[in-house]
Amino acid sequence: MADERVVIGAETKYPLNGILTIPNETNGLLPVVVLVHGSGPSNMDEKVGNNYPFKDLAEGLSEKAIAILRYDKRTLVYGEEMKNDTGLSVKEETIEDAILASDFLRKDSRIDSNKIFIVGHSLGGMLAPRIDAEGGNFAGIIIMGGSPRKFEEILMDQNNDVLNSLNKFLKIIAKKQIKALSSKFDNIYNLSDEEAKSTLVLGKHTRSYYFKEMGQHPSTNYLKVLSKPVLILQGDKDSHVSVEKDFDGYKNLLGDMPNVTFKLYPNLNHLFMPSIYGKILKIKKEYKAAQHIDKQVINDISNWILSI
Repeated sequence: MADERVVIGAETKYPLNGILTIPNETNGLLPVVVLVHGSGPSNMDEKVGNNYPFKDLAEGLSEKAIAILRYDKRTLVYGEEMKNDTGLSVKEETIEDAILASDFLRKDSRIDSNKIFIVGHSLGGMLAPRIDAEGGNFAGIIIMGGSPRKFEEILMDQNNDVLNSLNKFLKIIAKKQIKALSSKFDNIYNLSDEEAKSTLVLGKHTRSYYFKEMGQHPSTNYLKVLSKPVLILQGDKDSHVSVEKDFDGYKNLLGDMPNVTFKLYPNLNHLFMPSIYGKILKIKKEYKAAQHIDKQVINDISNWILSI
């Protein structure tokens, strides 16, 4: 494979470094995937602890004659100047750059413009249907460890999972903090946009507007009307999202649609790597162990793409 250094959004205010991986073995025009990160600032390899899931996907899929485009996330490169933007939403954080990435690929004469796919991981998976609808125009959508629920619902579940793992003393303190956060989330949709932009909900910079804007564009609205192919993947030891609420949530919503394929992997975590502890409280420790995306996941993604 050949890794080519590229820039996504070169003419914009926020140019981003990326890598376009081109397979060695090519037969005519290439199918390609755009990789879209999960939440938080993230580099083009989607480095988490000592793991590099996007690098694994690039290496694995390129061996199957599929090109891959990955790039640094805007909040990683421009986080300092963006943190004071009270109107920051997933549009500026993620969606605009994923659409620019798809536009970039359509201009490459080696790429089959009818075979541009999106692989969204975690939050990126939640946003993938919206990215497609707002200009990505992909041939198919792959959701890895995503959710059909609102982002704040998932965060509250994660907090409650942590709460249940604490000792009695810490539980009392954490319970108050979680209750306060819950009441902030409950009020988000009662705020006007201007009020939401001036109301902090998490830390020093994350405002209610970020959650409100995303919540007003639920992925379910896009998924329900999609006729193009969708592949939904999750590990059954994922401690960020749940099998019952998220993977089964997608199934309940889309299970009768012939264009949607589901795959649940035994003993894989949120990074689609072997689970070590299986608990959200120990997730940082788990991600310190250097691992790789399970080969079966890469095979399933490549087989699905090449069948379309």
